[in-house]
Amino acid sequence: MQITNRIHFRNFSGDLFGGITAAVIALPMALTFGVASGAGPAAGLYGAILVGFFAALFGGTPTLISEPTGPMTVIMTAVIANLTAANPEKGLAMAFTVVMMAGVFQILFGILRLGKYVTLMPYTVVSGFMSGIGIILVILQLGPFLGEKAPKGGVLGTLGALPDLLSGINGAALFLSLLTVAIIVLIPIIVPTQLKKWFPPQLVALLVGTFVALWLFPGTSIDRIAPFEAGLPTLRMPVFTQSELQLMVVDAIILAVLGCIDALLTSVVADSLTRTEHNSNKELIGQGIGNLVSGLCGGIAGAGATMGTVVNIQAGGRTALSGLTRAFILLIVVLWAAPLTQNIPLAVLAGIALKVGIDIIDWDFLKRAHQVSWKGTAIMYGVIALTVFVDLMVAVGIGVFIANIVTIDRLSTLQSKSVKAITDADDEIQLTEEEKKLLDQGQGRMLLFHLSGPMIFGVAKAISREQKALKYCEALVLDLSDVPHMGVTSSLTIENAIEEALDKGCSVFVVGAAGQTKRRLGKLGIWDRLPPENLLATRVEALRKSVAGLDHYATSS
Repeated sequence: MQITNRIHFRNFSGDLFGGITAAVIALPMALTFGVASGAGPAAGLYGAILVGFFAALFGGTPTLISEPTGPMTVIMTAVIANLTAANPEKGLAMAFTVVMMAGVFQILFGILRLGKYVTLMPYTVVSGFMSGIGIILVILQLGPFLGEKAPKGGVLGTLGALPDLLSGINGAALFLSLLTVAIIVLIPIIVPTQLKKWFPPQLVALLVGTFVALWLFPGTSIDRIAPFEAGLPTLRMPVFTQSELQLMVVDAIILAVLGCIDALLTSVVADSLTRTEHNSNKELIGQGIGNLVSGLCGGIAGAGATMGTVVNIQAGGRTALSGLTRAFILLIVVLWAAPLTQNIPLAVLAGIALKVGIDIIDWDFLKRAHQVSWKGTAIMYGVIALTVFVDLMVAVGIGVFIANIVTIDRLSTLQSKSVKAITDADDEIQLTEEEKKLLDQGQGRMLLFHLSGPMIFGVAKAISREQKALKYCEALVLDLSDVPHMGVTSSLTIENAIEEALDKGCSVFVVGAAGQTKRRLGKLGIWDRLPPENLLATRVEALRKSVAGLDHYATSS
């Protein structure tokens, strides 16, 4: 595996323009998410620069733009709030340590090659999870949107304080917030397609909102971005206490997993636009390095950002050079233009963040889910409720568990229909004329047990149910020709059936066992209990031997 992403200069102009355009989009979002998280605007900018730079350099998706995102900001907000509440002096430092730990986890996920498993999640769970995060982001912005301080206590605290927020609205701030949302909504509609890349809605809203605030409300009490010093970030060593270590590890795992999902889903979008294929494990390593360095420098966590990635590709970006260019431009802003940000009203940033939260909600699937599956709809709304009111990890865990149980039950029901046990020729199994005659000759004393398809653990019950027919038979033909995979539970059930048949004195013939199925049954010692000549390649051979054995038994009797 390559250490760094492939960078060449054959597409220099496209990558340069893509990087510049992505930087323009990233600036207002970085400020917004930095302030929304509670870490401050500088932390948002450092996160956008460092995660974006190192993910581009070491990642596995050349066109991916990585930066703080709405979902990651929601987690960061909770992490900072919880740790500062538990330890006011060291809470923020411990939150940056959580970002470092999340980066380490992501690197481990990549080294362990878990990339392909990260996105193996039912869409109902992903949709519910992302919609829940969008709702959380909207709720958390209600205070700043109305021109007031964000209430403590997260979602429940904000909802509980809603009457007070509504009674103390700051009119000037609310006007700026609504103006910001209106600009973001209207620009894509009124600006011609060929000019849209020059007028990113978030940046226009940021500039117009700030200008209007300086012009119309110069002496009004409107909260603005806290000033921060221009310059390079200072290194922050990991900080933790024994009492908060467990909480930090859990938060880091949540942040890492969400970052992996966010990045890899965006990588899939990039693949579809560029007709390429990303390296998921390498991408996780790149994301991990980016978050590790971001935490070390006091930046918030980031992941692959769909908006920035799409804009980068549409502007001509094709290699990691575009991501590196974007990071360099943002660095210039931090080094020389930081003092200008202190005029930006928090209400404008709240309007941007609230619109991001609204966009994260999966409105399209919410409208159609009930038409697709009522079970899937119930899972999705359950995940939304758990995400918003309980815990993100609990929501994903319970959602995936229930969705998998429902899926396994459905597959087991379908697969159970392929478990057939017959003693005479009928239409349940397709048989040749010779096989039908041989079964008829058995006169009900011979049982043909036919299995088809993967034998997952949910099929074991069906096998046990058909096994009851053994008590009437003197010979068992077990047909495994169409079984590509045998699970442990089904293997043990098959073993029990063979043991029962042998204990009753039945002759047992096994047909077509090969590959994984043969190896799995062999490890259980089944082949040691049967004569080698009873392991056959075709069903007709087994039926002949079975009938011959029955005839011999009848003659000797």
